[in-house]
Amino acid sequence: MSRRTLGLLALLAMLAPFALIAPATAAPPTAAATHGQLHVCGVRLCDDQRRAVQLRGMSTHGLQWYSQCVNDRSMDALAGDWGADVMRISMYVQEDGYETDPEGFTNRVSTLIDEVTERGMYAIVDWHMLDPGDPYHNLARAKTFFTEIARRHNAKTNLLYEIANEPNGVPWSRIKSYAEELIPVIRAVDPETPILVGTRAWSSLGVSDGANESEVVADPVNASNIMYTFHFYAASHRDEYLAALSRAADRIPVFVTEFGTQEYTGDGPNDFTMAQRYLDLMAAKQISWTNWNYSDDFRSGAVFETGTCPNGPFTTPERLKPSGEWIRARIR
Repeated sequence: MSRRTLGLLALLAMLAPFALIAPATAAPPTAAATHGQLHVCGVRLCDDQRRAVQLRGMSTHGLQWYSQCVNDRSMDALAGDWGADVMRISMYVQEDGYETDPEGFTNRVSTLIDEVTERGMYAIVDWHMLDPGDPYHNLARAKTFFTEIARRHNAKTNLLYEIANEPNGVPWSRIKSYAEELIPVIRAVDPETPILVGTRAWSSLGVSDGANESEVVADPVNASNIMYTFHFYAASHRDEYLAALSRAADRIPVFVTEFGTQEYTGDGPNDFTMAQRYLDLMAAKQISWTNWNYSDDFRSGAVFETGTCPNGPFTTPERLKPSGEWIRARIR
């Protein structure tokens, strides 16, 4: 055997251990890295290349009650194992929420925005007003809160502002007027983040009050880069609601920021068949959504078994309620 052949064999022997080491594979790009700054284009939510986007993810429960369910481990699970694009940060205004400690709740939401951002997800900042149902009751608070959140985070490209969770007991004209007073305040600080406007009758597009989407279509909010919210609970909200969502999505930009597979109370038996009909419609029309809710509340709408928070695990089926298994599979 020649010296040259012996030399080549020796070199191959030296390199052999390294050949067994697989090259490192880069992590897939996150939703926020892929899509960048979102904008409303026509009746769709679009990315920075004006491509239609459907975000899918989870809403937290009220931070005043279930803040322990939103920590490093649970958010790692939501972004990684669940594969969510978006987390809705649900901050109640009343019910021991923001009004009891404006600075503390503002700081908590601000920290969560940073933590969601680190994981490459989009963050919906949810001004969770519910009772009283007139959004004007909290207008001054909303101006203060959103001005501060926008001041701290307006350079980010992964935010959406939901300015009235579920208006109720007031006409659409009242909700529209509220939005037209608050939106310019936000735009003075943050001109680009999409803003989500609640609709009449607990964000049902008026259906729960015997109306429908036509009132919004005929008299939209005088502002750009906005969407309208729709909420449903599959065991309670049947074909009339589904049809209204379908019609509305062809005329106005809609984001389903809250839904459940059970009754409107967030409890009771699941109706996965009806829920799947909603999900199929939302997929076909690229309507983004977040499910209620990412906590271990005792109700059937909370995805984790009671006692899961704060330590988890947040991925194994043994700790997921039936609704949790179902929604995790659909996000994944």
